[in-house]
Amino acid sequence: MAAELGQTRLLSLDVFRGMTIAGMVLVNNPGTWDAIYPPLEHAEWHGATPTDFIFPFFLFIVGVAIPIALGKRMEAGITRDVYLKILSRGLSIFFIGLLMAAFPIFDFSFTGGAAGDSTAAGVPLGFRLVEMLGLIAALYFYLTGKNRESLILLGAVVVLMMIVYFIGYPLAFTNFGRLRIPGVLQRIAVCYLITSLLFLHLDWKKLTLLGIILLAFYWLIMSIVPVPGCEATTIDSKECNLAAYVDRVVLTLDHMWKQAKVYDPEGLLSTIPAVVTTISGVLTGLWLKSKRTDWEKVGGMFFFGLVLIALAWCWNPFFPFNKALWTSSYVLYTSGLALCFLGCCFFLIDLKGYKTWAKPFVIFGVNALALFIGSGLMAKMTGQIKVAGADGKPTSLWGWIFDTVYAPLAAPKNASLMMAICFILLWLFLMWLLYRKKIYIKV
Repeated sequence: MAAELGQTRLLSLDVFRGMTIAGMVLVNNPGTWDAIYPPLEHAEWHGATPTDFIFPFFLFIVGVAIPIALGKRMEAGITRDVYLKILSRGLSIFFIGLLMAAFPIFDFSFTGGAAGDSTAAGVPLGFRLVEMLGLIAALYFYLTGKNRESLILLGAVVVLMMIVYFIGYPLAFTNFGRLRIPGVLQRIAVCYLITSLLFLHLDWKKLTLLGIILLAFYWLIMSIVPVPGCEATTIDSKECNLAAYVDRVVLTLDHMWKQAKVYDPEGLLSTIPAVVTTISGVLTGLWLKSKRTDWEKVGGMFFFGLVLIALAWCWNPFFPFNKALWTSSYVLYTSGLALCFLGCCFFLIDLKGYKTWAKPFVIFGVNALALFIGSGLMAKMTGQIKVAGADGKPTSLWGWIFDTVYAPLAAPKNASLMMAICFILLWLFLMWLLYRKKIYIKV
């Protein structure tokens, strides 16, 4: 959603959002996960790399936009419509996150046939493309408010898949019994919902106090509450910490991130400090909406940002930076960095008027949701479509593109980075088409 202050668009927030979502697409889509430069990987456990800044930056930005977006509505009074708008937006984002986790809805289980023959590769590939592109188009219509067209297209895809099934191809629904429930959009939805409701009823002093209490509470329970089945409770262990235990009990292993096995990086308990990250954005949004001069605003962002970073490093030895657990020190550190980054954008763009360099990030920023969803679904689609590799064995379309186009051009890490950058440039072109037509996808 485009952020506005009064009648003036807060372009720096769009740019910061665009830089953040571009970074998210870059780190999520390397040519191969076997060859990545260290700054583009998450920290193994404790610690923080530049990649670990991206998600909290996005939650911070969500928080900044809350007082800007809800401010005008609140001036007319907090009505039932305000609550319904917040609830509707939160549920829509959460549902889209689940849909992305379930994509593709249908699963073809073809057997027999050599790789590359029409039965094993040609016909299934066609069915896969029809299904996936149809579902993506239906989602696009939904996000642009064309609900009737979305339902018609979705129904057409379902009917076509049923026909495919009845003419003899094995077909099954996604196993929702093993669907991961947490996720990036799901956490954004929950944090947006909770923080928006808090914003409606608490002033900045109470929000600040609540944030401090929640961070201290999280530190306390993660440090002293025993974990059943473990000799010692410690966040040094991926398994024997309270957040991981709560996820295993409530979500169960079937609905958690499969790669982590014993914890979920967007789990239940760690959402508490993630809410505080969003609160820090709300406080920043209130600061930007205040009647202070622009120079006071940018100076305050740098001052408070540096204070939070200093406090984070003081806390780090006792409760280390950890993105998977979203530790309290990590909240302070990333919120402080986000303040400084936004301060830089505000200074360069809104104060000094240097805007030309930022145009690509504006294009990304005003359609951040579309970029995240579209790039994620495209990556998933090219990862699941199988084609015949150079050795005749089935490989993913994504892997085939990397091996055929990029791997011969450079060393593995450079080739992997090159493919990720080209993927971003492709999406810059697609987002430019929406920007040019003034199509802004939001919920």
